Amino acid sequence: MILDDIVAYKIKQIEEEKRELPLKEFENKVQNVITRDFKAALNKPGINIISEIKKASPSKGIIKPDFDPVAIAKVYEKISIDAISVLTEKKFFMGSDEYIGQVKGVTSKPVLRKDFIVDEYQIFQAKNIGADTILLIVAVLGKKLKNFYKLAKELGLNCLIEVHSREELEIALEAEGEIIGVNNRDLRDFTVNLNTTEKFMKYIPKETITVSESGIKTPEDILYLKSIGVNAVLIGETFMRNIEDIQAVEDFILKAKGK
Repeated sequence: MILDDIVAYKIKQIEEEKRELPLKEFENKVQNVITRDFKAALNKPGINIISEIKKASPSKGIIKPDFDPVAIAKVYEKISIDAISVLTEKKFFMGSDEYIGQVKGVTSKPVLRKDFIVDEYQIFQAKNIGADTILLIVAVLGKKLKNFYKLAKELGLNCLIEVHSREELEIALEAEGEIIGVNNRDLRDFTVNLNTTEKFMKYIPKETITVSESGIKTPEDILYLKSIGVNAVLIGETFMRNIEDIQAVEDFILKAKGK
């Protein structure tokens, strides 16, 4: 399965990074890093939009050949989106940790580090590189989620907790997750079904912020998700393929927000 391959590679990568930069060298420093409020950005009335910065994915290959994360972030700063997701996974998504600082340098919006967290070291690492929020995937962490989530909160990080099944949702709710992301893409085979979010809505408490992820291609998709009570959507490929046409992207967003 694709997820198993990513996790296996990530475990090896993190062991190498620990040797290169041991936690003790920056563990205390991260306490003083100021973060932006990702949760507040998604908790405004209406539908809120997290726009993604990514070069590639295992299912789509190269999405943006002439990839410039700073230029993309500058576009997102100008238009009516609410937060930014940055892919930092190196091998499968062609991301980089360096993108976090580059993006935060040109935008006022909170930034999510989107990666595959397998080790608590990465939570400190995320804070150290300037992320405001991290992604915690229940399919990766299982019952370890609760401890990872607790540590992230202690460090002042928000967490987007990603689920794709009822069992995973129960784990997320047991950890008292405040932001639940329902991934419409099955990480086992990368198939997508937008109706996945609707199936979960009745089980998610109303006070919990719900984010729908993957497969969102049109303003009508977003209006549908808004109608079932979703607070926010995460959009990647749709914007990446059209980022040069700023007006078209802005028109898409305004229509999706009913403006």
